[in-house]
Amino acid sequence: MYQKKIVNTLNCGSVLTKEVLHGKWKSTLLYCIAQGIQRPSALQRTIPSATRRVLNVQLSELEQHGLVRKTIFPELPPKVEYQLTPLGQSLLPVIEVMEQWGNAHRAELEQALSLAAPKGELETAIE
Repeated sequence: MYQKKIVNTLNCGSVLTKEVLHGKWKSTLLYCIAQGIQRPSALQRTIPSATRRVLNVQLSELEQHGLVRKTIFPELPPKVEYQLTPLGQSLLPVIEVMEQWGNAHRAELEQALSLAAPKGELETAIE
């Protein structure tokens, strides 16, 4: 397993927040779960550009950080659902502000990102 060479110092609130939300789909997953999309298959349909493996890894990390709770129902086939914990709920205002900021500066950001991203990568990320 990969281990970071430089250990993060977690003495700053913004570093802690970035560490918890670090991952391309984590904020989207939290937002979707808050909207009532709780099953892994529904999350996959909502975020089709993310692979199932990546979503599972990021959901596991969100669970480890205490932001989501995973419930496994004892039936065949197994049924899994995710719910936000109170800690996860407390992050929703942060995610909403990030979305508002991104929408308010969309034109500038898309232009800057299109210059920095290899051709074709930005279109996939924005979809």
